[in-house]
Amino acid sequence: MPATAPSTRSTPPTPSPSHSPAPTPTAAPTLRTRRLALGVIATGMLMIVLDGSIVTVAMPAIQSDLGFTPAGLSWVVNAYLIAFGSLLLLAGRLGDLIGRKRMFVAGTAVFTAASLLAGAAASPAVLIAARFLQGVGSAMASAVGLGILITLFTDPRERARAIAVFSFTGAAGASIGQVLGGVLTDALDWHWIFLINLPIGLAALAIAVRVLPADRGLGLAAGADLLGALLVTSGLMLGIYTVVKVEEYGWTSAPTIGLGALAIALLAAFVARQATARTPLMPLRILRSRAVAGANLVQALMVAALFSFQILVALYLQNVLGYGAAETGLAMLPAAAVIGAVSLGVSARLNARFGERGVLLAGIVLLVGALGLLTRLPAQADYVTDLLPVLLLAAGFGLALPALTTLGMSGAGDEDAGLASGFFNTTQQIGMALGVAVLSTLAATRTDSVLAAGHTRAEALTSGYHLAFGVGTGLLVTAFAVALLVLRRPTTDA
Repeated sequence: MPATAPSTRSTPPTPSPSHSPAPTPTAAPTLRTRRLALGVIATGMLMIVLDGSIVTVAMPAIQSDLGFTPAGLSWVVNAYLIAFGSLLLLAGRLGDLIGRKRMFVAGTAVFTAASLLAGAAASPAVLIAARFLQGVGSAMASAVGLGILITLFTDPRERARAIAVFSFTGAAGASIGQVLGGVLTDALDWHWIFLINLPIGLAALAIAVRVLPADRGLGLAAGADLLGALLVTSGLMLGIYTVVKVEEYGWTSAPTIGLGALAIALLAAFVARQATARTPLMPLRILRSRAVAGANLVQALMVAALFSFQILVALYLQNVLGYGAAETGLAMLPAAAVIGAVSLGVSARLNARFGERGVLLAGIVLLVGALGLLTRLPAQADYVTDLLPVLLLAAGFGLALPALTTLGMSGAGDEDAGLASGFFNTTQQIGMALGVAVLSTLAATRTDSVLAAGHTRAEALTSGYHLAFGVGTGLLVTAFAVALLVLRRPTTDA
């Protein structure tokens, strides 16, 4: 893989000369079949993203019904996040080896079954176990989704539109999840935030078996690195666990430093193993592409920053302005609407005309404006004048994410598509975990200090959110610089 950046235009990936591509169907799928496959993959992605956010507004009801302690309640989220984030890379590579269709179908089945278990849970232990299994299924399905898309849609324009649809489900799904979670919890009860996955998952499975392209994969002999799998999975799982526990232990505590050092050591050992293994789980050649490496770094920074938008704005609406669960979700809908309009309506055309790098930079600029405005949010805000303009600037996410997704997959050959997809999703989850830990800790620390100075709770909370929004703005500015310098426009098309 050359060290220089590939063209910023969407081009079909070329197989690496050192590996044979995975077998593909002899007959090319029809346009209708490809569109049905896109619908199935997007539906699976939407379920996964919804499940990450739909539970947040139902947490008080879950705690009251099942008798969770405050510390135990956090594991309803953490169990899902740890399983999901730590298994993405392994699931992506296994998809390349045993077949991406098999991995997607199996993951969707695991997720659907775990949703039934979560919906029927009558104790904290059962719900936490079900959430962990949901994370496992989510990792299996989402890790290969992008890999299936880039091998299914080889025409640059069709691929750009497919990625735009896929990106929309990820960008807007969280906001939709907050609305749906509030409505289901208020109208029925919290069990239905999980049970609603059953008909969707079963329908997705029935269609996926018929329309997803059959692929046999490279075979386990092409990359069955069991030691590497153990190192990366344990390292990521321990690292994400350490990050999500920072708010409880603190950054400089012995548990945080000790567990963090062990996680880093495990991941370093994994990298060393991949450089010497005969059949590596993650061939390091994938990082030689400037577009792949740069896009993943930009994504981690963006996702960490946008935690302060997606979650802290919702907390501000509830804790400072006094909105209810369903009211908060509805208030966030304009963001989902503009993200959908931009990502589905114009992003593919803009990428084709100006290149993914230029569209990505424009999207980040809009997001910097959104978080910058949030640093000036008053404790007694007016929704129309203070918040609505910020939500509309979320259109930048609809520009940035499809462009970033294309860049993140652009350097992967057919035999590495699942790996690149899993790697891209892994950096997303790591960025989210870091954003949760860093920004929520900073906000809580500032809030406590302002409360101690004698200010009201609303003023203290707003001040804490201001600090998080400011740090998020800095992360986005850094992402812009990385995109500008690392994802530089090539001088020739290669």
